[in-house]
Amino acid sequence: MTLEELRKKVLYQNSIEVWIGLSKEKNIDWVDTDNYQKFISFLLKNNQSMKQMTICFDESDKASEGGHSKKVFANNLAAINTENSACYSIKLNDAAIGLIRKFDS
Repeated sequence: MTLEELRKKVLYQNSIEVWIGLSKEKNIDWVDTDNYQKFISFLLKNNQSMKQMTICFDESDKASEGGHSKKVFANNLAAINTENSACYSIKLNDAAIGLIRKFDS
């Protein structure tokens, strides 16, 4: 789902979904945990308003994107356990989407 599609779905979205949407727009491999951490670091350094949250893709969740499991990705991030590997809630307003699109891996 693109960033605009995510915004139409809900106003607040988790950073993993936002990352996947941005990755689609920029043709970035979203399963790369290093790039996700760079993305979160970029948002934090640019004072994007976010709240850390717990996210769980349960065992029955078949959530996948491009043949990769969101659950496995979230678990890989959780194992890293740093501020940049955490999941955040992001309000997808125009300013946030503008900043998000400025990220360059």
